[in-house]
Amino acid sequence: QVQLVESGGGLVQAGGSLRLSCVASGSIAGLDDMGWYRQAPGQQRELVAHIASNDFADYSASVSGRFSISRDNHKNTVYLQMSSLKPEDTAVYYCYAQSTYYSGIDSWGRGTQVIVFS
Repeated sequence: QVQLVESGGGLVQAGGSLRLSCVASGSIAGLDDMGWYRQAPGQQRELVAHIASNDFADYSASVSGRFSISRDNHKNTVYLQMSSLKPEDTAVYYCYAQSTYYSGIDSWGRGTQVIVFS
């Protein structure tokens, strides 16, 4: 189990870009899956993107083509590059880690706020 710390959130105008970082306290190379959820006020938590240990990535339909997830095992960091941001992207973004696909999510970050204004 690793500890996760997100950063990079903030206030951005619609159409702009932002990069979120998730730094783990230990190695992420052996983790089957890492990714990002988000939760907007009054809405359910949704999976935004995730990336496997072999760098295979998947995205929700709402962000596909605009967001890009990547991982740097040497830096123990997962990134979420967000472009063409929309007001509906406003949410708290949470990083997670899952050690194996046949286990639950092991670690959560505390979240970083993203606000997109028109």
